[in-house]
Amino acid sequence: MALPLSYGWRSLLARGMRTVFTVAVIALVVIATTLFWSLIASLKRTLVSSGSAENLVVMRKGATNDGSSQLTLESLQAIRFFEGIARDSEGNPLISPELVVQPFFATADGGRENVLVRGVEPVALLVHDEVSIAEGRLFNTSSGEAVVGRGVAQRYKDASIGSELKFGRGTWTVVGILESEGSSFESEVWVDARQLANDAKRTLPYSGFRVRVAKGADMDALARRIADDPRFALEATREIDYYENLSSSANTLYVIVVGLAVLAGIGAIFGATNTMYAAVQARTSEIGTLRALGFSRAAILFSFLSESVMTALFAFGVGALGAWALAIFISWLLGGIAFGAATFTTNVIQLRVAPVDLLMPFALSVLIGVFGGLAPAARAARMRPVDALRKA
Repeated sequence: MALPLSYGWRSLLARGMRTVFTVAVIALVVIATTLFWSLIASLKRTLVSSGSAENLVVMRKGATNDGSSQLTLESLQAIRFFEGIARDSEGNPLISPELVVQPFFATADGGRENVLVRGVEPVALLVHDEVSIAEGRLFNTSSGEAVVGRGVAQRYKDASIGSELKFGRGTWTVVGILESEGSSFESEVWVDARQLANDAKRTLPYSGFRVRVAKGADMDALARRIADDPRFALEATREIDYYENLSSSANTLYVIVVGLAVLAGIGAIFGATNTMYAAVQARTSEIGTLRALGFSRAAILFSFLSESVMTALFAFGVGALGAWALAIFISWLLGGIAFGAATFTTNVIQLRVAPVDLLMPFALSVLIGVFGGLAPAARAARMRPVDALRKA
């Protein structure tokens, strides 16, 4: 004969303060684990979503990112009419020559951070079709105008429309806000490529090219042709692979977060075990009565173990709601989370708790409930009715 689950719920309510203490401990573990896990997952989502499956990134051979690459105007002219490159309605090749620099920007709290400034031409919006001008307009060429990503506008001083940004040797008027579905482009400033090259006094005007591959064309064949051109030391990589490589640094952080979660989980297990042992000690007469009424050891074991798991699951729900609310508050308070990128610039990450980010904290909560309640439940099940009633 099994005890009903409602018996476990009533027992938890009857032990109000002990239950609250256990829920609080486990919920804190869930909040900390969820926030750390979500931060790293948000970083990876931000970087990986920046890549397009239809684009190639062309850089100098051996360069790992735009910031370490320099290309010439001649190399652009050499490859822009290669077979397999997509064209616009007027027949112009969809290849975006780009230059990146990393000046310092002042944050709202008075600090300084490197921000990626990308020099582009109007064709960039056709090649990066996930990027759009959400407010204002695109800059005019050779006009000292700039558009800033949504993350930049939220985090840095003088980055709103109509304000003047000072970096490099000039002053740039902000005329638009760009959005790209939360990708790393929202952490960038876009200006005219030629004007940026003049301002930075770059003799080699480009860092890399973004190439849109024509529908049905062999992307790998086009990449090989670019790499095999004997006149220039170029290398072409799928854009999604390029940003995947940039996000690889987050893999180490995943290991660190898992390690911290395990340590916190072990502490929570000890806390849950102590609470459940105290509950067993306080309920010896109750256990003796249940055994005398004919409830089996297995029924007692399952009942106490289910109490522990229910406590952990309730704590998970409290912790998940707390982590979700804290993530929104932290992103609002800080204007996004600053995260150093492989290009030695700052990515502004909007911390969000996605449903998939809760899987690991949920599994951790279940483990805390099972291992925290198993030994006390086994002790309760081993009690003989006579001994339990005598101790009472």
